[in-house]
Amino acid sequence: QLQLVESGGGSVQAGGSLRLSCVSTLVASTICMAWFRQVPGKERERVASVSMRRGPTYYVDSVKGRFTCSQDNANTVSLQMNSLKPEDTAIYYCAAQFGAGACPTTTAAYPYWGQGTQVTVSS
Repeated sequence: QLQLVESGGGSVQAGGSLRLSCVSTLVASTICMAWFRQVPGKERERVASVSMRRGPTYYVDSVKGRFTCSQDNANTVSLQMNSLKPEDTAIYYCAAQFGAGACPTTTAAYPYWGQGTQVTVSS
């Protein structure tokens, strides 16, 4: 059974940086790992994803140029968040999916989730 363990997060002022990490207990060439975020009252939103299937790295428009999603090693993916804005405040979740092709876009397609970590950006 795959497990995802997140670390990082916290509170920063606008313009600051944070780094999130997600460690997977399984390693596979068919895995896609993604970062989602959610604020109360809104749907969970895919922020970024990186595929070990050699697909493109995805970023939602609102974080392009500020966030970088990368594979640190065989079982760790990180999300470097720079120039943070108050609207980036959310609970961030790591998610994983096995398959082929591009990483899925919907939350329902990801069967494995981390526990979530709070990111708070103050103005």
